[in-house]
Amino acid sequence: MAQLSNRLQRLAPSATLAMSQKSSEMKAQGIDVINLSVGEPDFNTPDHIKEAAKKAIDENFSRYSPVAGYADLRQAIVDKLKRENQLDYTVNEICVSNGAKQSVCNTVMALVNPGEEVIIPTPYWVSYPQMALLAGGVPVFVQAGFEQNFKMTAEQLEAAITPKTRLLILCSPSNPTGSVYSKEELKALAEVILRHEDLYVLADEIYEHINYTGRHESIAQFPGMKERAIVVNGVSKAYAMTGWRIGYIAAPEWIVKGCNKLQGQYTSGPCSVSQKAAEFAYTESQACVEEMRQAFERRRNLIVDLARQIPGLEVNVPEGAFYLFPKCSSFYGKKVGNRVINNSTDLAMYLLEEGHVATVGGDAFGDPECFRMSYATSDDNIRESMKRIAEALGKLK
Repeated sequence: MAQLSNRLQRLAPSATLAMSQKSSEMKAQGIDVINLSVGEPDFNTPDHIKEAAKKAIDENFSRYSPVAGYADLRQAIVDKLKRENQLDYTVNEICVSNGAKQSVCNTVMALVNPGEEVIIPTPYWVSYPQMALLAGGVPVFVQAGFEQNFKMTAEQLEAAITPKTRLLILCSPSNPTGSVYSKEELKALAEVILRHEDLYVLADEIYEHINYTGRHESIAQFPGMKERAIVVNGVSKAYAMTGWRIGYIAAPEWIVKGCNKLQGQYTSGPCSVSQKAAEFAYTESQACVEEMRQAFERRRNLIVDLARQIPGLEVNVPEGAFYLFPKCSSFYGKKVGNRVINNSTDLAMYLLEEGHVATVGGDAFGDPECFRMSYATSDDNIRESMKRIAEALGKLK
């Protein structure tokens, strides 16, 4: 019987993309669905960046680029890391990829051997454990729930480390929770990492600029950590460039060389035109980044306020990204008619079919007590969606 490889059979499909697809299908049937399932800014790419892409086309940037990306873009990233993060890298310590998602996967594939362990704080972005499995690694989950603001402690990290531990994946600001690690919290984690010789940290900082704490902190800033950290970032969230597919790693040169070797075999360099647009995004005015951040902060305040008015939901205040991850377990066991809500996936499907609001169950993120809503949408959509959610949840008895 024909069947796919064992490697693929170990993987689960992306729950966020699956929920988005279901909501799109309902929309196609004429149903008015508000989609809060996808982590994507609703803004258009700023005009000055689009103009740079048009110029690149006119100037015939239409051929293969170097595997690691154009030197000019890598220099722009080096300059950005120095200017904004006080981190010193060279162009040889940067690898540009087809989105930060590929940057994460490249790193996992380059560092993790079969049987080695990858520590992943829970809740996690849906793809982290799947990428560990793809590399033959073993995901080790550290529960960091609602009560601790979804942040892993240094003590929890130390307790999870074994002789097989190879990599920690840390996302701050976090998808799916919006939690942001403080400088003190990161320093404590860094001290644990430095005590273990072969342990590295993949710092996913893609939401760096969607941050309401006043300043982004990177775990790579501490003495000794630049040699142990792989910083992942990109243009998707900060510049509303999700479809342009440009991400990067900043890491020790031997890791970058490994990722280049891997990337050279299965994608080569990323889109030439997208790279020139990204270079312009990094080198020109950053006013657009702050404008979008302010809009997200306003929406954060709105959705938190409205969600707190819904009986049965427990809501924390996310400090970054554009997600709310409320605790909804008080609804488990409740029903309307013959429909029983047993878990967060049931709840998300109920909200979609009954309330016509697409969310994602927390099961997909490793936290079955919560569900995720993206507030990367208009104020009107937020108000209407929260009204629908309140009405749908109010029917459960």
